[in-house]
Amino acid sequence: MAEVGFYHLTRTGVAAALPALLGRTLAAGQRAVVRGGDQALITALDAALWLSTNPDWLPHGTAASGFGADQPIWLTTGDDVPNGAKFLFLIDGAVADLAGFERVFDLFDGTDDAAVTAARTRWAAAMAAGHSLTYWRQTEQGWTKRR
Repeated sequence: MAEVGFYHLTRTGVAAALPALLGRTLAAGQRAVVRGGDQALITALDAALWLSTNPDWLPHGTAASGFGADQPIWLTTGDDVPNGAKFLFLIDGAVADLAGFERVFDLFDGTDDAAVTAARTRWAAAMAAGHSLTYWRQTEQGWTKRR
């Protein structure tokens, strides 16, 4: 079973929050897949990750850039995991089969009532499937684990 963390964005959007989480993933020696539901968002994240200053280097790729097996971070709207990642980042309400992943990061917009409701539904499904769940809320100091 996966360890699933729900990340309640209250201060920034996903493009601002994701780089630090991905940086920690790479620092831990892991690879990541970032899965979104909208190609325009994936394209925007691709550009944002190249411009990130914290951390200042987030090597990544998309289907457009290719070389999926070589990419430490893979951005996609599909079910593809060409880099063998064990860490999955779900953004923009994306859903996935969590089997095969060690950690899952579900980032959702806390200012959007529909996104919060959808995250609650995903929480209930992950709990029913037997995954280990944590809830993180974005604060001025960073992420705070809540119950």
